[in-house]
Amino acid sequence: MATLKPVLEQQQSQMLRVKNSGLISINGSPVMEDREEEMTRSALSAFRAKEEEIERKTMEVKEKVQAQLGRVEEETKRLAEIREELHALADPMRKEVAIVRKRIDIVNKDLKPLGLTCQKKEKEYKEALDAFNEKNREKTQLLTKLMETLPNLVCYLTQPCSRPLPHIPITKTLCHIIVEELDMYCWILS
Repeated sequence: MATLKPVLEQQQSQMLRVKNSGLISINGSPVMEDREEEMTRSALSAFRAKEEEIERKTMEVKEKVQAQLGRVEEETKRLAEIREELHALADPMRKEVAIVRKRIDIVNKDLKPLGLTCQKKEKEYKEALDAFNEKNREKTQLLTKLMETLPNLVCYLTQPCSRPLPHIPITKTLCHIIVEELDMYCWILS
């Protein structure tokens, strides 16, 4: 609106110049001056009417824009409230998920050393089982040899035998087994 007034004044001064220049060139009659003055006034009043109409429409548009902005602000506030409500609903779920994840991490940390210990124990068990099986086989072989030589040994110990004893390497384990077997054999005989 402030920019329209200087433009209006410039246009009025231009019209007066045109009017003055036309009067001088055409005989300078006063009737012509009156007509031109009326035309200028009517043009000026028409221009002012259009200017007022533009200002009125501008104000209407501004009011409409302000109304739209007011609605937009209300909707923005409403969306912000809805967003806060959604975050409030999602927060407990996030907390629960975070707690479950922490528990899973703790269990995984505990399981890793337990898994290693379990593998170590399995290896030790297999080694012990293999050693047990080996000793059991050795015992079976020794018992077999003992059973083969026992009758000869009993014969040799109880009465002189005509056959010599075979050469068998005697270990502490074999001695213990022989003594136990002799005790059992003697018990059976008695």
